[in-house]
Amino acid sequence: MLEIKNLRKDYGKYTAVNNLNLTVEKGEIFGFVGPNGAGKTSTMKIIAGLMPATSGEVYVDGIDALNESRKVKEKIGYMPDFFGVYDNLKVIEYLEFYASIYGINGAESKKVCGDLLELVDLTSKENAYVDSLSRGMKQRLCLARSLVHNPELLILDEPASGMDPRARFEMKEILRSLKDMGKTIIISSHILPELAELCTTIGIIEKGSFVIRGTVEEIMLNVYNSRPLKIKVLSKLEEAAAVLKEIPKVDRISAEGSTLSVAYSGTEEEMSKLLATLISKNISVVSFGQSEGNLEEIFMKVTEKAEEA
Repeated sequence: MLEIKNLRKDYGKYTAVNNLNLTVEKGEIFGFVGPNGAGKTSTMKIIAGLMPATSGEVYVDGIDALNESRKVKEKIGYMPDFFGVYDNLKVIEYLEFYASIYGINGAESKKVCGDLLELVDLTSKENAYVDSLSRGMKQRLCLARSLVHNPELLILDEPASGMDPRARFEMKEILRSLKDMGKTIIISSHILPELAELCTTIGIIEKGSFVIRGTVEEIMLNVYNSRPLKIKVLSKLEEAAAVLKEIPKVDRISAEGSTLSVAYSGTEEEMSKLLATLISKNISVVSFGQSEGNLEEIFMKVTEKAEEA
């Protein structure tokens, strides 16, 4: 769906995007992670056709996004980090206005806008004025706005910024629904735990270049050379830790309550044998599984390495 080759963006002597390469397959949710000024927003604006690149290539569904920006915009829905809304319009009027920009009018517009309001759970607010909405509702409305022309690729820059926990949860559920509908999504966020839970792949960017990319599991293996395991036992915590210490490829063990956190560099087949060993020692295992990993910790670790380099 998206292919970026050697993308570069210079602002005078400052390089915001430095020979960036990226491929995002159809149906993926790709998470852009990086500090302010790392190049996330510049990259997103270039993909969306809102900013020229200094050099490089960008293709959206095979279309040259840098030279055919008008054509590629039909396939892209873009939600910026700072958005403007027309406060003196009603919610339904706001959406119908944007639908008309794409040539969607009359009965078709009412159907499209009604479906989108249902998707973002704002049907009950269709006759409310935009300025009466909470921040979370406004952001859901802006997401609906980016969907009026049924784009295949969504580019969302900090869509959950400033939201309370409930609003963030609602946004996350909407994004999952869009993925189920076959949309490809590129999302940047500072709320790293939620990105780790939501995204199929993640790229950590620093000074305009990727430091590391992959699934959270692949990144964990790359950074720590191990899988993070969580093992909860009913009793015999110290005995369980002693058994684990004797198992090859167990690197680190820590305990919190009745749960052991284990850094393990073995394969999934070897993980199953590790569990069997604990059970054979009459240790009552309540739960056993691979932790999703701490994306915040990974981010700090890989960006520190990049700064040192």
